[in-house]
Amino acid sequence: MTHLNEGDPAPDFTLHRDDGTAISSQALAGHPIVLFFYPEDDSGGCVDENQEFSALSDAFSVRDTFLVGVSPDTSETHKKFREKYGLKVPLAADPQRKIIEAFGLWQMKKLYGREFMGLVRTSIIIDQNGRIARIIRATRIKGHAAKMLEALDEVIAGEVGA
Repeated sequence: MTHLNEGDPAPDFTLHRDDGTAISSQALAGHPIVLFFYPEDDSGGCVDENQEFSALSDAFSVRDTFLVGVSPDTSETHKKFREKYGLKVPLAADPQRKIIEAFGLWQMKKLYGREFMGLVRTSIIIDQNGRIARIIRATRIKGHAAKMLEALDEVIAGEVGA
């Protein structure tokens, strides 16, 4: 399992979106990127999280930031999920978990006394230079998107002051 830290170069990635296009770290270079990793389309907490990020998507956009939701679901599942809830955020599929594992987010989890491997719900800000600026685990879903927007503002302010 990869353990990344703030300040490390972000792993390169290319992911397929729910609209059939691809998105890559190289194509987004020079702009901040917020990747929010969530376990599964159309499950309770994941619906809430995606709706909150969708509600704030314009706020991320005016900050010249690319916002992308990533899960191990397929592009087809993402498309249905987007349409069902009217989501505005691009959703990227990682069914082989290559990017999820590159970011070190496929880990042992415990629920109701049962242990299993799964995605640890986490959001990552990549700065305009391709470095990891923030790694924030979503311990509470409600308000997490707003927390990420605040963290993004701190990152942007730090880049301007640098």
